[in-house]
Amino acid sequence: MATRTEKDQAISVLVDEIKATNVIYLADTSGMSAEATSNMRRACHKSGIRMKVVKNTLLQKAMEQIEGRDYSGVIPTLKGQTSVLFAEKGNAPAKLIQGFRKGDIVKPALKSAWIDEAVFVGDDQLVMLSNLKGKEELIGDIIALLQSPIKNVIGGLQGSGGQKIAGLLKTLEERAQA
Repeated sequence: MATRTEKDQAISVLVDEIKATNVIYLADTSGMSAEATSNMRRACHKSGIRMKVVKNTLLQKAMEQIEGRDYSGVIPTLKGQTSVLFAEKGNAPAKLIQGFRKGDIVKPALKSAWIDEAVFVGDDQLVMLSNLKGKEELIGDIIALLQSPIKNVIGGLQGSGGQKIAGLLKTLEERAQA
């Protein structure tokens, strides 16, 4: 049995790891073979995801010590064996879990996820989470949307001759005076 000091150190390490990310997945990896678990750890490492098997009570205590963040939505899912996946991209752990579930394999199973204050509970959330767009993807989409009307105007101006540009300017001037 671990001493009180060892438990406090483990909680302190968890607090630091939790504070360092906005993406936390809790997965059930019970019943997975040692080989499957090792393969999952390797896949996590390759994807920049940190995987850690933790004691539920220590994880709960660590989550409760962090001020300014509410983990109460995921705490009820701390039952049975829990593997914590820490990531930078919100959809990365979901895609990784899906990659391991081929055919009729149901493990690892998603218990819950905490992504930028949003709580997702249950394995049925996995498909939706895997389709989440990251911050960079969303910014790219917004930029593309903003550029689209400008490209249309420039294309229209470049494609038309001087006659059409003069006509367009005259129409705009008439609208402004109306």
